[in-house]
Amino acid sequence: MTGLVTGFERRVQGALEASPSRIPIIMGGCGTGRTYLLSRLRERADRDAVHYIDVERCATTPERFLEAVTSASPFQWHGRGRTPTSARDAFDAVLAFFDSTRAPGGGPCTFLLDEVFELRTFESFPGLRHVLRDLLEALSGSANRFVLTTRYVARAQRLLRDGSDRFEMMPAPAMSASEIITALAPAFDGYEQMPTDDRDYLSRAVLALTDGRAIYVAALGEAMARFDGPADPVAALTVLLAPGGTLDEWCRSRYELRLHRARGYGALKAILDILAEEESITLTEISNRLHRTPGSTKDYLSWLEDVDLVQSKRKRYSFEDPMLRLWVGLHRHPTPPATDDVVREVQRYAGDRMPHQEPAVAYAGATEEATPEERKNWGIIEID
Repeated sequence: MTGLVTGFERRVQGALEASPSRIPIIMGGCGTGRTYLLSRLRERADRDAVHYIDVERCATTPERFLEAVTSASPFQWHGRGRTPTSARDAFDAVLAFFDSTRAPGGGPCTFLLDEVFELRTFESFPGLRHVLRDLLEALSGSANRFVLTTRYVARAQRLLRDGSDRFEMMPAPAMSASEIITALAPAFDGYEQMPTDDRDYLSRAVLALTDGRAIYVAALGEAMARFDGPADPVAALTVLLAPGGTLDEWCRSRYELRLHRARGYGALKAILDILAEEESITLTEISNRLHRTPGSTKDYLSWLEDVDLVQSKRKRYSFEDPMLRLWVGLHRHPTPPATDDVVREVQRYAGDRMPHQEPAVAYAGATEEATPEERKNWGIIEID
């Protein structure tokens, strides 16, 4: 996957190297390249002084989490092997591990904590009412270095509103058109030979369709590379969103993941269905269509905002991720969408977002001597 901008990476690295070091919290929705950034930081660091932890993967119980992170750590820790007496004792040991562990030679070590807010699941255990608050307090006073990531932007902002100045919230930036050009280059042969105008148009089209999310850009690039024809991002998106396609499966997993992190599963799905039909609508309009009171609807919307599925601008609600809105619109019926449904909805989505001035887009191996009829046919979508 193509990742975040070089300038952003330098900013994160600068926070780590400051004296005293700051703690970046990389915030961004699914597919924005947060994990990729941590992998880049890990590659450039001394492997003996850095520990990457995918919190979402191993946050089961406090006791098992303690065992998982300490047994996989490259660092020596004086508390290793001690059996905790309770969930609270295990979590306190985790905090002690993050705080007191040192790199070889006694210097500070660096922890890269991916999806760190998944530790919130520990709050269902006795004695662990404020896990995230306790964690951030412990990290802020540690001599070690930390980079945290989370997909839950609203939660991070709320939690850090009155937090330590050592934390620095860094929203993961969307990819730019120029970065997309660089990202697409290795995806298929002949990209560099495209006329400049066609290449620039293609990058702007991909940006419009993907909202600059790295995961979508990578998927479109890979799909276009498999085409025996034009570099057609609309056709690629249609294939990817068809039932069983790469982005169909990816959107499904992220949709369910976020809903299961919120309350009110069924009602929240209903609101997302409503916003898939029409967005940028008010609380009153949503409550009328939902057949619920404005008060209860407001609660549902706040839970959706808490997991960054919807956003509110000037008291009007819409999806945070337009691609996910397209996917929900395709799958809000009793049966999976037919090929014609996917083609129609992707074309409508593209028509609303893509640049209006549309030069002919060349493809790998295409020549500038292509006939007008050949160029016209490049826009036809075919799905095997």
